This record gives sequence, structure tokens and C-alpha cells, in this order.
Amino acid sequence: MSDGDDRSPPESDDRRPLGPERERPRRIGLGDVDPCGSRQAGRRSGLTLTDAGPVVGLANGSVRAFSRDGTERWRLGGDGSAITLVPFSDGVLVGERSKRGGIRLLDKGGERWRHDAADALGGPTKETRFFLPMVVDAAVDGEVAYVAARRYERRDGGQAFGSSVYAIGADGDVRWRYDADASPVALEPLGRGVAVAYNRCPGGHDDGLVVLGADGTERWTWDPDRDSTRRVGDVAAIDDSVVVTSHADYRGYRLDGGTVEWRVDLGTPRPDGDEVYTYPNHVATGGSGVVFVTGNSFPSEGRATDERHPNEQSAFGYAPDGERRWRAETGGFCHEIAVDADRVLVPVAQHVRDRDPSVHGFRLFDVAEGLLDSGRRAGVCTAAEIAGDRCVLVEEPIRYHDRNGGAATDDAESADGAYTLWQWRR
Repeated sequence: MSDGDDRSPPESDDRRPLGPERERPRRIGLGDVDPCGSRQAGRRSGLTLTDAGPVVGLANGSVRAFSRDGTERWRLGGDGSAITLVPFSDGVLVGERSKRGGIRLLDKGGERWRHDAADALGGPTKETRFFLPMVVDAAVDGEVAYVAARRYERRDGGQAFGSSVYAIGADGDVRWRYDADASPVALEPLGRGVAVAYNRCPGGHDDGLVVLGADGTERWTWDPDRDSTRRVGDVAAIDDSVVVTSHADYRGYRLDGGTVEWRVDLGTPRPDGDEVYTYPNHVATGGSGVVFVTGNSFPSEGRATDERHPNEQSAFGYAPDGERRWRAETGGFCHEIAVDADRVLVPVAQHVRDRDPSVHGFRLFDVAEGLLDSGRRAGVCTAAEIAGDRCVLVEEPIRYHDRNGGAATDDAESADGAYTLWQWRR
């Protein structure tokens, strides 16, 4: 397809009702944490799966590892919040949002090595969470871990970011570092290098997508609109190309070496009323195609609106050639998504405008077929991972400002939910 084409939706969308989970999940309490509010405030928990079992990063910076039967194997303290976790070199690489922006390799309850993003980016300029150095993403390709970190500050009356992308060997050696005055949001290994998605580029760095080679040099770059405040929201690889979500024009793109192979309309502004739009926040790829996930509705002016974009908070499945196959509602905001082969696990948090607790939970999609499974939780689900038939979720409690708690369900510990790790097989 030419880069000017937009694929039309199918005549019928998949809106199947929520179904039961295949196995009753095991629930593991994670302690106390302040409830989330009506608005999303960013990630404060992280999660990954190893062969031995799940490993969860907590809002207090500690990390806890569990066996498949729920027995705790080890725990280790940390700083800030442990939000980014990925298995690496027989351990778990953990990235923090903290004063030092710790990048740590943990193994059996000990710390094998550590780097601090603040060494390159500097420490926070204010003692508030948003200003803390943040390890936003990590991805592993064999014996190399790619890690992206950023720091935000206000400078000369505007936003400013400093960021670094690291290539780190299993021994902790930093093979190279790529610095930019922009805000990275996602990484994806690609052809012995890594693709980096940048969302905000207020400085000299002016590319929403940068593909780096094995030595850290730029192989190619791309941007949806260099006049836009926001650029790229996520990136995933398919074959030798990449698929990205664009926050500049609310579309999804498949790119080959910087050339657009196809694009699809996901959240462009409506022509009337508040001209609401929705950001395509996430993309996942499998052998059978692509899944995009959208977020909240926003008006073209201000933040408040009673209108809803017809594509808000939904998942969309596409074939590798850009033909749309299915659509299914997620119902709430998704902080992240997890993918394994052709399965995509989506943790669902609050709908900031409707504040309907019944949407809290998860949706499990097949890349080609659409909705496979779903489940509800009393609290909001903020992190997820999937590996084969194993699924894990983190639930956090929530207290809406205009409601008396959440909605109790059969597996809820309280009306507001609880800080909980859920794991099950399907």
C-alpha cells in the first residue's frame, strides 16, 4: 500500500462479552500501597516471568521473586519504584524510577552489578516523582541488554529531557551509550541493534524513531511529523521491519528502513464537537500480524470533555499487509501490554472519564483472531506478563474521587481492590 492509504474497518467489529478465566488464579498479597486515584499517575510496579516463576517490582522499590506455586523465593530492597523488569543472563534486570535511576542485575536475591542513570543524566531538580530519573524500558537480545532511561526538568519555562540508551553485556560492561535531549518510551531489538521510540523531542534531537546498529551508531531514522509536540508512542518488530504508533497523527505505521509500507487510522480527531482524538499507545507483533491498543479520549482544546472517540480504549488486529481483521474494547487505560508469540495480554486500569470499576481486569487477545479470554478485578491492573500458558498480573487498589470505592467481584479482597500479584495457567 502507498503511504497515503488508510485501511477501512471491516463491516463487523469483535465486541464479545467478558468470559471466564480458564483456571482459577492464584493470589499473592504484595503488602500495603496508597490507592490509585481517578487519574492515571504513571507506572509504579513492574513484572516479568522467569522459568522459576514471576518476579515483581514494587512501588517501594523492592523486588520479590516467587515460584510457580506462589512460594516466595527471594526479595531485595531498592529505591523509588521498581517499574522495568526483564530476564537477563540467568537473573533479572531491574530498572527504577528513583533519585539515582538504578539499573540493576539481580540474581537469587543479590545484586550482581549496577549502573545509575543519574551518573549520565543528573539527579532530580525537584523532589517530586515526575522529576525522578526513570528507566522507561529494557529489552534483551542474546547477551546484550538494551536499557532506556530519561530525566525530566523544567528549563527556561519549557519542558526539557535528557536520556540515554545503553547496550550492556551480561558482565555489566556498557558497550555503548546513545544520548539525546528527548524522551524515549520504548525499545525493540532489531537486526543486531535496537529501535528506539521517542515521544517528546523539545530539543535538538528531532527523530521520533531511531534505529541503532550493533555499535550504537544510527542506521536510520524516521518521524511522523517534526512540527508535532508528540511523536512516537511505541515500537515493535515484525520480520525485518518495524511497526510504530504515532502520537503526532494518531495512526499506526509499518516501516521498512524508514520507508512507509502502510499506515492505518486509529484515533484521528473527529470533525465536530470537541474534535476528540485518542492516542494509539501500544503495539504488539506476532507471526500472524499486529495488534494496536488505544487510550483515552482527549478534546482538541483543554482536557475536559463529555465526548468519546469511537476508537478509544480498544484493541485492533491487523494482518501483516495492513488489512484490519478485528476490533475489541479494552474499556480502560493500559499502562503496558505483554506479548508472547501470537498472544497479547492487556492489563486494564481505570477509565479516567467514565470511572466504571467493572472494566478493571485483563483482556487476552490472539493476534489473528481477537479476544480469547478476560477477567475482572476490584482494583486496577497495571502490569502484566505472559509466557506460553502462564499469565501474571499486578493489581493495585483504587479509590475514585466521586465514588465510594470500587466494585466487589467474586475474587476481590475489598471494594477498592488490593496490591496483589495474580498468576494462572490457561
